[in-house]
Amino acid sequence: MSDTHAETVAFVRDTMLPPEPPPVTEIGAVRWVRENLFSGWLNVLLTLGAVYVIVWLLAHIGPWLLNSVWNAGSLAECRQILDGATGACFAVIRDRGQQLLYGFYPANLYWRPNLALLLMVVALAPLLFPRVPRRVLWFSAVYPAVAYWLLWGGSVWFPVSVLLGFPAGYLAWRVMRPAGAILSGIVAVLVPLLWWAVVAGPLAGLLQSIVPLGLRPVRSDQFGGFMLSIIIGVTGIALSLPLGIVLALGRRSDMFLIKTLSVGFIEFIRGVPLITLLFTASLLLNYFLPPGTNFDIILRVIIMVTLFAAAYMAEVIRGGLAALPRGQYEAADALGLDYWKAQRLVIMPQALKVSIPGIVNTFIGLFKDTTLVVFIGLLDPIGLSNSIRADTNWNGIYWELFIFIGLLFFIFCFGMSRYSQHLERRLKTDHH
Repeated sequence: MSDTHAETVAFVRDTMLPPEPPPVTEIGAVRWVRENLFSGWLNVLLTLGAVYVIVWLLAHIGPWLLNSVWNAGSLAECRQILDGATGACFAVIRDRGQQLLYGFYPANLYWRPNLALLLMVVALAPLLFPRVPRRVLWFSAVYPAVAYWLLWGGSVWFPVSVLLGFPAGYLAWRVMRPAGAILSGIVAVLVPLLWWAVVAGPLAGLLQSIVPLGLRPVRSDQFGGFMLSIIIGVTGIALSLPLGIVLALGRRSDMFLIKTLSVGFIEFIRGVPLITLLFTASLLLNYFLPPGTNFDIILRVIIMVTLFAAAYMAEVIRGGLAALPRGQYEAADALGLDYWKAQRLVIMPQALKVSIPGIVNTFIGLFKDTTLVVFIGLLDPIGLSNSIRADTNWNGIYWELFIFIGLLFFIFCFGMSRYSQHLERRLKTDHH
């Protein structure tokens, strides 16, 4: 009887079970918390410790921030309003915020740095985002001259005459190209330098006398605050990347002289603190210039900051070049590409993609290092905070100023970091 019963029992289902929702512990926030915060005894201890620290900070800092004073004319007035209670005096930001952003730039001309910042976003857009039309690159090329004219003012013909040096260099390169790549490259560099040294100034003066166009001039000692940090930081970032690429290629060159000069420059700059280079730009550089030469202090700082960042950039890019397999170089040779085409089409795009984290790290470090200009008399945000605290109205205030300055630096640096991660995801080709 048992055998007959066993033969009639179905061991395989002939209908599908209806789908059931996943367990609560395997979906949504509960799963994230279980996997990331309570996945093991060590993770549990770290989570509880972090929660305790956060609660302690909120308990001590929260009341100070929530009980902030935003309307007062001095620290004494803030304390009078607080009447013994704990609280932040952010009235200093409201009272001196424009000074922290613009330095001593004339208040009725704030529209000029604001417009320069807006146009900078437009100029960077085609370089950062592929969907922006490539035609905007023409504006990106002339933006430095536009920004200089807006910020410093003066004759419009001076930046125009400076821009004309680049077509002059290009024409010289086209004429000298049959003589060889090295000679034509040297001529293409020397012609713009000679143009700027000899022709640009007199040409600008002549055009200004014929068609006088210009803005009210603003001296460099009136620049300051975050405007100064952005000018030095963005210019240094934009110039140090191409210069770093050239130095990295020079360091890997087979030509002894080029390799020696590149290695010597990189090792010298990396072996000297930036503050030393800034003092050199501020004090010593004038001794090597002809008497009566007016070499703008901000321009000198930009040159030194760019050279400093370029040396570090060269090593980052050299690491990217060294990371490429030998087969990529052999593939470029097999396609019949010459050195420059191989670098432009095959080698350098891959090396830069590998080097993105290091490049952005150098950019962020460069932007934060702009605060060192306070030691040579330029009033960056830190320098302005010192002058604000020297005022009797705000003597004794610290945290509120530094929190505001730190927050603005964090916004800029965090934005660069997030963009680099977006760029890495966009360029990722090794999908698993």
